[in-house]
Amino acid sequence: MPEKDLRLEHDSMGVVAVPAAAAWGAQTQRALENVRLSERRMPGGFIRALALIKWAAARANTRLAGLDPATARAIEAAALLIADGGHADAFPLDVYQTGSGTSSNMNVNEVIAHLASAALGAPVHPNDDVNRSQSSNDCVPTAIHLSAALSTVNSVLPALKHLGATLASRSAGFHDIVKTGRTHLMDAMPLTVAQEWSGWAAQVEDATQRFEATLPRVLRLAQGGTAVGTGVNAPGGFGAAVAAELAARTALAFTQNPNLFAALSSQETALELSGQARAAAVALGKIANDVRLMNSGPLAGLAEVSVPALQPGSSIMPGKVNPVVCEAVGMAVAQVIGNDATIAAAAQLGAFQLNMGLPVIAANLLESLELIGGCARALADQVLAGLTINEARLGAALARNPILVTALNPLIGYEAGARIAKEAYATGEPVLEVAVRLTGRPREELAALLDPARLTREEPT
Repeated sequence: MPEKDLRLEHDSMGVVAVPAAAAWGAQTQRALENVRLSERRMPGGFIRALALIKWAAARANTRLAGLDPATARAIEAAALLIADGGHADAFPLDVYQTGSGTSSNMNVNEVIAHLASAALGAPVHPNDDVNRSQSSNDCVPTAIHLSAALSTVNSVLPALKHLGATLASRSAGFHDIVKTGRTHLMDAMPLTVAQEWSGWAAQVEDATQRFEATLPRVLRLAQGGTAVGTGVNAPGGFGAAVAAELAARTALAFTQNPNLFAALSSQETALELSGQARAAAVALGKIANDVRLMNSGPLAGLAEVSVPALQPGSSIMPGKVNPVVCEAVGMAVAQVIGNDATIAAAAQLGAFQLNMGLPVIAANLLESLELIGGCARALADQVLAGLTINEARLGAALARNPILVTALNPLIGYEAGARIAKEAYATGEPVLEVAVRLTGRPREELAALLDPARLTREEPT
């Protein structure tokens, strides 16, 4: 880059040339030049969370640590600008950086200092002012919890509840539609479409409750621990004050973690939340796979349902339409499972008073939460809302299902039932006709026992 397009910045290690138009400073530039393993940047939600922490810290520092009110107001304004998504191009650092996330913390400090200095017309220092009473070692774990909590509450939980509501509203009209059940992908006893969908709805409800159960631990923040958990260089009550400011702004019940040594050195809560995302992903994958299989065909497959046709499915086969959303969900599920494995590996990088895998934990956790929210909404709006049931196909398959003979077991025994089923398979006759011929029992009696609708009724508890 030509010299005219550069400016000189300095930090404790000396002078660094920084692009003149860049809002960051020397430490960000060093990190940008020294560690470039990928093109994967820290997620926007994490950066916005760090900015919110700087906003809350400036307010707490004004009351507790003697930060000049005018400087604090300039920091607050700059921080909120970033928290609202502004200056997104000022945060170029790779996820794969120093394990504490110090590079990203200083990136945010420097950009806020740059913006605040310009607004104030006087120097604002990234360490002494923006990072006052803080350390990367407590800010970054706090940002992980803050960003994850916001994503869970604002995206994941609403999306899962929307999916659950969609399942409930659509399945309300399916109580009288009976279909062949399947176990081992083989024909089994019948159930109603509403019963099948109720299983999906229960999976979604369980996933929702798992996230809600973990959330109280996510709301406990590491702020105030500073370097090693003792709170050195932070005034008494600082961490609690920052948590209170964040709680007031977000309407979430953030508190300071009761043990800051654990909060700095361990990431089991992030791993727990990732595990809930993995469980939710598996549930969403089950729904997507069921729909994908039921949609197969339309001639040589099951063709029990039709999902909305969204786009051409082949570059060579005209007229082919694929269940693209179900397939996309399947890939997202694979990504969430992989992210969880990465988070587990990074969580065990804790050594003494600090975990050294924080940036990759943050990036993977936020990606997983984003994918869960996206998958749930896509399944609800682009698959289930417009899905149609092929009742004729369901009825035809059900009428030929020899497994219905299971209902006769109490009357004729398992072995006699097996003979009837085998003959029905071999001849293609309805099971009722074979049962009448082989047992000699009254047709009306057998017809009542073999009625598929009767077989779907749950026994009273």
